[in-house]
Amino acid sequence: MNIVCLDLEGVLVPEIWIAFAEASGIPQLKRTTRDEPDYDKLMRWRLGILKEHNLGLNEIKAIIEKIDPMPGAKEFLDELRSLTQVMIISDTFTQFGAPLMKKLGYPTLLCNTLEVAENGEITGFKMRIENSKYTTVKALQSIGYETIAAGDSYNDLGMIRASKAGFLFRSTDKIKADNPDLPAYETYDELLTAIKKVL
Repeated sequence: MNIVCLDLEGVLVPEIWIAFAEASGIPQLKRTTRDEPDYDKLMRWRLGILKEHNLGLNEIKAIIEKIDPMPGAKEFLDELRSLTQVMIISDTFTQFGAPLMKKLGYPTLLCNTLEVAENGEITGFKMRIENSKYTTVKALQSIGYETIAAGDSYNDLGMIRASKAGFLFRSTDKIKADNPDLPAYETYDELLTAIKKVL
């Protein structure tokens, strides 16, 4: 039994924080897990910037509503789901992911949760489990699945390396250079072909 585990941002949809940084005019918020391997540190830093600018969940959701999946992403996902089980494992948050899942045809998304005050201020975040992508892949393997994983960032490397087959997709030159043994692809057709070979 195979199950494909995909990252969300940078793989199927644009980076939410980059889109929000551009819309809000706060360039510091363009920093993502491609730049900062420590997710906890990155999120606390982001929340500090939001508080400083008096921005909350409502402002971010207004931008997310305008984000569309990357060209070809839904078709790629649809074809992949016709071949095998697919799960999106992301360090994003349920509040961010919901509008995007609608546009992708409601695939399964495992992610984290924001803690939000009544006025919309994001006061904190609750991680589903530590090292969630790697831990989720290992849990799937423990119940009899063979995992195939693809992602673009530092926080995807654990699940990619723990899987029977793993791929970098539209990753950075640095991550590709630091992991020369991992196949790296730029198009959905290339990634789909590579996944089909190991199904």
